[in-house]
Amino acid sequence: MYERRSVADPVVEWPARNSLRRVARALHDAGDAAAVEPQARPVPRSVETERTAATRTGPARMQATTCGHTDDQPPRRSSCPAKPVPAHRWKGRAPSFVCPSPIKVVGAALGRHDADAVVPAMRSADTTPHKRSALLAVGLMLALALSGRAVLAAEPVHLTILAAGTLARPFKQLDALFVQKYPNAVPQPQFGGSVKMVRQITDLHQPADVLAVADYSVIPKYMFAAAGKPGHADWYAGFARNAITFMYTKSSKGAAELTPDNWYKMLARPGVQIGRSNPDTDPSGYQTLQMLQLADHYYKTPDLAAQILANAPPTNMRDTETSLIAALQLGQIDYLAIYRSDALQHHLEYIHLPPEIDLSDPKDAQLYKQGVAHTRNGALAGKPIVYAVTIPTRAPNPDLAAKYVALLLGPDGQRIMQENGFGTLAPPYAVNVAAMPASLKGLVAPWPGP
Repeated sequence: MYERRSVADPVVEWPARNSLRRVARALHDAGDAAAVEPQARPVPRSVETERTAATRTGPARMQATTCGHTDDQPPRRSSCPAKPVPAHRWKGRAPSFVCPSPIKVVGAALGRHDADAVVPAMRSADTTPHKRSALLAVGLMLALALSGRAVLAAEPVHLTILAAGTLARPFKQLDALFVQKYPNAVPQPQFGGSVKMVRQITDLHQPADVLAVADYSVIPKYMFAAAGKPGHADWYAGFARNAITFMYTKSSKGAAELTPDNWYKMLARPGVQIGRSNPDTDPSGYQTLQMLQLADHYYKTPDLAAQILANAPPTNMRDTETSLIAALQLGQIDYLAIYRSDALQHHLEYIHLPPEIDLSDPKDAQLYKQGVAHTRNGALAGKPIVYAVTIPTRAPNPDLAAKYVALLLGPDGQRIMQENGFGTLAPPYAVNVAAMPASLKGLVAPWPGP
C-alpha cells in the first residue's frame, strides 16, 4: 500500500499542486465552513458502487454511506467524512445525493496527492444537495483536466535533429534551453558532414524533424523537388555565418614564424601535416578547396593550392573536420582546415585570413565564385558560408520542430550562436517564406539576391 500524505505534505508531484491548493481553498470558502484538518483519503469506491447506492430508496438509501455506517451505528473509521441526512429533512422522500458521492467520485478520478488537496475542501463545502451537485460537476471537470495534463506531461516526444558537425557545441546548449521551455521534448541530435546528413534523409529515408547544414546550397540541391525526384523540403532559413581558416597549436611546425602574410609558405613546407574534411561529404572540405583557389589569385601564386594540398593527403581526411581536433592537440597533425568558430570554441590559434578568400562576407559573393572545388558531386563554385535550417516535409513532429527552429532563429538562439564564434544574421534570411510554418514567417526576411 502507499504512504498517505496530507495537503501540507511538502512533496510536490508536479506544478499543478499549487493550483490544486488554491482550488481547495476556494471550495472551502464556498461552503461557509470552518477550516477542516486534512485527513487521509479513504480507499475510493468505484463509480459503479456509487450508482448502486444511489438507486436505493427510503431509509436504506438515506443511510447509505461510503464507510457503511448508519444512523444507528457509529462510523467504523475515524476518518469517515459522511454525515447521514436527518429524517426530518427528507420526510419520506429519497434525498438527491448520498452525502459522500461527489467526494468519492472526484477522489476516484483524481490521483492520490491531487485528491488530498481537493477532497477535504469539498467535504467542508458539501452541505446541501445543490452545493453537492455543483461540487460534483466542478470536481469532475477539474479531475479530467488535471489527468489530461498529467498524461501529456508524462509522454516524451523525441525530436530527431541532423546537423553539421561544427554545430555540436551550440546545438547542445540550444537543446538544454529547449527542454527548459518544453519539458516533454527529448532532443536527439546527430552530427556529421552536412551532405552525409542530407543523404540519410534522401537516400536512407531516415526520419528527421530538423536538418541544419553548414552550406545553405546543400538544401535546395539535394532536398528540393526536381525533375524525376521527390522533394524532401521546400524552404530553408539561413541562421549563422562563418569563415574557413587553418587552426594550429603553438607546437605546430612553423608556428613561431607564421604570420597572416606568409601563412601559405609555412603550410607548404615539406614535412608539415595538414588535416581536412572530405570534400565529397562535408562543406568545410570543399570550402577549403575553394579558399585555396581564391588564395592562388589573391597572392598571385599559381601553385599555392597544389603545394598545400600535398601536405593534406587523403589519409589526413575525415568525414567531418571536428573529429581531427584531438589529433591536432596531440601533435599528430600540425594544421587543421576548419571553421573559425571551432578555433574560438576550443581556444586554439588560427590564421586570420583576409575576407577576400575566407568565404565570410556575403558582400564578396561574386568574388567567391572564382574559387571552384572539383568533387565527386561535380564542380562547386564558392559561396559565402551561411548555415541553414529546414524541417523535412515528412518530419514526424513538425509542430515541435517549428518551436525548435523558432528558438534557433530568435534572440536566444542567435545569442548562443554568437557566443560560440559564429556570425549572425539580423534578421535571418529565408527562401520560400510562404512555405514555412506560420509561426516562423515573422522571424525571417526574404533571402536577398539570386
